[in-house]
Amino acid sequence: MQNNQAPIPYPPRALSTKDVLYLKDALSWELLAFKKFHFFAQQVSNSEIKQALEKAGKMHQDHFQKLLAHLQVDNNAALASLPSQQKNQQS
Repeated sequence: MQNNQAPIPYPPRALSTKDVLYLKDALSWELLAFKKFHFFAQQVSNSEIKQALEKAGKMHQDHFQKLLAHLQVDNNAALASLPSQQKNQQS
């Protein structure tokens, strides 16, 4: 299956309930991955493997922070600034 849609260049101003639930799931996945890599890095004695595990953990920590930033918006204000459907129908 091919996806011919262009990626969205920036996140939406307001998040739907479904968006928030997906972001919460993704946050959980990233946090779990970070914790696992951190745990495994503490268990190994080989410095190269330890470094690779720490690097992977850092990547998941960075992803967590990026996702968290999307949830730190005043969603009510963002929704209020969007044009309503009624305004769009009158135009």
